[in-house]
Amino acid sequence: MKRIVLGLLAATAMSFPAFAADIKPAIIYDLGGKFDKSFNESAYNGAEKFKSETGVEYRDFEIQNDAQREQALRKFAEDGNNPIVMAGFSWAAALEKVSADFPDTSFAIIDMVVDKPNVRSVVYKEQEGSYVVGVMAAMASETKKVGFVGGMDIPLIRRFGCGYVGGAKAAGATDVIQNMTGDTPAAWNDPTKGGEIAKSQIDQGADVIYAAAGGTGVGVLQAAADAGKLGIGVDSNQNGLQPGKILTSMVKRVDVAVYNAFMDAKNDSFTAGINDLGLKEGGVDYAMDENNKDLVTEEMKAAAEKAKADIIAGTIKVHDYMSDNSCPY
Repeated sequence: MKRIVLGLLAATAMSFPAFAADIKPAIIYDLGGKFDKSFNESAYNGAEKFKSETGVEYRDFEIQNDAQREQALRKFAEDGNNPIVMAGFSWAAALEKVSADFPDTSFAIIDMVVDKPNVRSVVYKEQEGSYVVGVMAAMASETKKVGFVGGMDIPLIRRFGCGYVGGAKAAGATDVIQNMTGDTPAAWNDPTKGGEIAKSQIDQGADVIYAAAGGTGVGVLQAAADAGKLGIGVDSNQNGLQPGKILTSMVKRVDVAVYNAFMDAKNDSFTAGINDLGLKEGGVDYAMDENNKDLVTEEMKAAAEKAKADIIAGTIKVHDYMSDNSCPY
């Protein structure tokens, strides 16, 4: 009888792997901080959703400088945290080292590919979502001049800008003024400078400005609103930061990447490899809510939806700046 009971218990354990995984999830944010109203905060929201649904607590940490990356990641791995999610491409070098030293720990990195057997790399087709909001920007613009303010000048942010130019030009914009905030990580968290760049673009005629700059973008959106112009948010739905003054936000579902990594580990179904998320996969989109519904006309929404459908169908192929570091628009 005892043998039968033990056999049944073993079979039950095998049948329900969701209950077998004892996980200690963790997330480490990038520079700019957990509450940047943008990229990092979206990651935090994904972790919070997981906690509220499962009751499983998670650890998190906000680094203050690049020197802390490997130390923080290694400490979490040594403490037995699993899975560990890193928000941001800048974690790649530290992850290359630490993931090799902890082969039984599952890691996930957002916005970079790290080719290791225990690493999930989540990347996005930001150019696709940026193209759609570019269409909307051009249609909302009275001057047919629109602006783009990037954070740190890297190919990833140029990808946002290039997609935006493509959509804006396709919808009738005559000029897209582009500026980057800087070439160091400080560019993600300088709202004052973001506001100054936005004012400069407004002085040049831009009346709709898209910010892809993390916490710096908050200053861009504020400056546009103060000048009676329109902003476009990024990563999180930022429409509520300046209600009635933000045309839309190019939503990048960083929250979904974090939630899925945690939940997959809990369900014993975590897989490594590349997850590439675009419009088709629901990884990027544009945001509509009560804050911007009066700004987006039916014609504008129809054009945005058509652009989405055409990109998903492959009728419109949005250039990926990171494929050759060029922008043909």
